[in-house]
Amino acid sequence: MHSTTEIRSTRRIISLLSLIVAGEAIFFLPFVIARVFRPTMLEVFGITNLELGFAFSAYGVVAMIAYFPGGPLADLFPPRKLMATALLSTGLGGLFMATFPTQNALKLLYAFWGLTTILLFWAALMRATRQLGGESLSGTAFGILDGGRGLVAAVSSSIAVVIYGAMLPGSVQTASLAQRTDAFEMVIFAFTGFTIAVAILVWFCVPNPSDTEVSLVKIPGNAFSSTGVLSVLRLPAVWLQALIVVCAYVGYKGLDDLSLYAKEVLGFDEVSAAYTSTVSMWVRPAAAISAGLIADRFRVSSVSAICFALMAIGCGFIASDTISSGMTVLFFVSIVATSAAVFALRGLYFAIMQEGQIPFHYTGTAVGIVSALGFTPDIFMGPLMGKLLDDYPGVLGHQRVFLTVAIFACCGFIATLMFRRLSTTADR
Repeated sequence: MHSTTEIRSTRRIISLLSLIVAGEAIFFLPFVIARVFRPTMLEVFGITNLELGFAFSAYGVVAMIAYFPGGPLADLFPPRKLMATALLSTGLGGLFMATFPTQNALKLLYAFWGLTTILLFWAALMRATRQLGGESLSGTAFGILDGGRGLVAAVSSSIAVVIYGAMLPGSVQTASLAQRTDAFEMVIFAFTGFTIAVAILVWFCVPNPSDTEVSLVKIPGNAFSSTGVLSVLRLPAVWLQALIVVCAYVGYKGLDDLSLYAKEVLGFDEVSAAYTSTVSMWVRPAAAISAGLIADRFRVSSVSAICFALMAIGCGFIASDTISSGMTVLFFVSIVATSAAVFALRGLYFAIMQEGQIPFHYTGTAVGIVSALGFTPDIFMGPLMGKLLDDYPGVLGHQRVFLTVAIFACCGFIATLMFRRLSTTADR
């Protein structure tokens, strides 16, 4: 017979694996497709970089509003119901995407996704992960979550590129727009089906709070009262953490430009350019998990500061226009190093909450506030990148995009040092 400890350990592993798969599947349709297939998406939808940026901005505006009620909501209800509903709703949006809607309809779709992925999902995911990590393994838990999400994204994106290539009757250079559209439609259907399947997985595999120690600790009284929100807003660590997330997330959004950079600057075809983004995604698992393990051994803020420094150097190097057509090896070395720093930060910027001594029973509320402020790049980075790329065609536009990311990385480095000093003072 299995001991109670073994059963609980198995349940925790199953729960964590479910959170990992769900945590990435929810963003396949809104973001992963555009990142991997950006040149193809622009062509088959008949839109510009700026128009796609406005769709991302519509997502960001709705998401920013949804973060506030989404945080307390996660402190009230178990994650299983919230996340399964979010995944199912997001997947149904993929069926509409497969009709290749007009530009205005596409913006409405992204606004809808801003609601489904954030209001019901994001804070619940973060809260459940922090509970799994506890006080001593917060960095490891968040590192494994984001690293595992990266592995799911890398595998799924690689499969999607294979599907896209296989659906083309010949080479991508000779395929007509109609043939590329049909192939891209199959990619959308594949991601849609996977998202809906994960909704079922979450429903059965993420336990109710009463079933396991992976449970939610209720906030006394009403989670939507002003008491919890005001208590969190008074914490300086929350504001610094929000700034750290802003700067790190700008780096993550900047990776959206990799496939287009490979096509326009280095002369890659659409399939090869898509593989460029998948290479970046394959870096994510090792970077996030390693960063989490190292952060628990040292300090989350120290590892984060190093990552911001590497991100600034990597993006600054790409912006310097040192890489030119034919320098493929140097290009991939650059994107691997930069991606490692960016994805390591993604595995750390919520783990840093433990170092900042933010009370656990206000985790959902704190995540809501930090996310509402920290993920504002969802609003401004899309239009900004689109404006730079459309107004400065060719290498100059890409240089300005990566220079912008490098500047934010420098700001993140300073904010992380301030956070470290604040948490060190609080420990005394």
